[in-house]
Amino acid sequence: MADHYEVLGVSREASTDEIKKAYRKLARQLHPDVNPSDEASEKFKLVTHAYEVLSDDEKRRRYDMGGDEAMFGGAGGGFGGFSDIFETFFGAGGGGGRGGRPRSRRERGQDALVRVTLDLGDVVFGAHRDLEVDTAVLCETCQGSCCQPGTSTERCEICGGSGHVQRQVRSLLGNVVTSQPCGSCQGYGTTIPHPCTSCNGQGRVRSRRTVSVDIPAGVESGLRLQMPGSGEVGPAGGPNGDLYLEVHVNPHPVFSRDGDDLLATLEVSMTDAILGATTTIDALDGPVELELRPGVQGGDILTIKDRGITGLRTSARGDLRVGVHVVTPTKIDAKTRALVEELAQRTKAPKPQLAEFHQGLFSKLRDRFRNS
Repeated sequence: MADHYEVLGVSREASTDEIKKAYRKLARQLHPDVNPSDEASEKFKLVTHAYEVLSDDEKRRRYDMGGDEAMFGGAGGGFGGFSDIFETFFGAGGGGGRGGRPRSRRERGQDALVRVTLDLGDVVFGAHRDLEVDTAVLCETCQGSCCQPGTSTERCEICGGSGHVQRQVRSLLGNVVTSQPCGSCQGYGTTIPHPCTSCNGQGRVRSRRTVSVDIPAGVESGLRLQMPGSGEVGPAGGPNGDLYLEVHVNPHPVFSRDGDDLLATLEVSMTDAILGATTTIDALDGPVELELRPGVQGGDILTIKDRGITGLRTSARGDLRVGVHVVTPTKIDAKTRALVEELAQRTKAPKPQLAEFHQGLFSKLRDRFRNS
């Protein structure tokens, strides 16, 4: 049984790069396309198998410990357990079987997620945002080719551009020829002799870019908006992934939301509640006039049509619903008290009596909002 280190001509302390360099040198000399002799073919099998073991950290560790590879290895390779048997008959992961095509360096980029914060006023009609996004963009130096300008990829000398190499292994069923991803080009079928120095041969670089977004009206916290093709560019200039915007709406100090309706509470003095009044309130999209009828009651709901939020999938707007809260003064002078007592006598106000229990004004308004 040949020692893998001796086959490659490296020391047992050799680094991964030294092992790879030694394999490439021997493979160029012994490849069947270059040296068709039987002796060279057998040596090529030994070199290929030795490289496959020593280039894999786990297999190399087991081999150095005298494990599976040492017990079952040989000129044609061997089995290190059920996973190696499966690999032998069906090929290693990531490369396919015999006759498989080489891998493409161009791959789809990853999706990106960005959080965008809005005020409630932005939700009424929608908003425009220019977002700064940290992402992968196309390398301007090589334009995704991964090569220095003026150079290009070259066909792999080891696999002849197929991305795969064949090897013959000795099994319980006899000699079996299998196809494995080429260890020299990693299954791409080509190598990059002169990688682009700007992107280290990746075809893309990390950068900050501005993304312009039109956010529709009617969105709410937790909603995710998809922007196809606005995510990261893929390796080697591959197609972009998607960008997802996760919406967060800041709470408003006055208005709250119920579907497409806006809710608010209007504090009214006792005299305005008795006599009625006309007032102007500041809605989210400008001032609006509101009329209070004489004798308005605390907890009444005043509805202003079409002053709510524009629907997410419709052009119709919700309503602005205002709950009335009558504010009773807590401190009055003697003259005012006398006037109130006179008013009570004139109106013959009923004595206090029991009615349905409510947990305060806001619970009452909430129930009215729901039923209105």
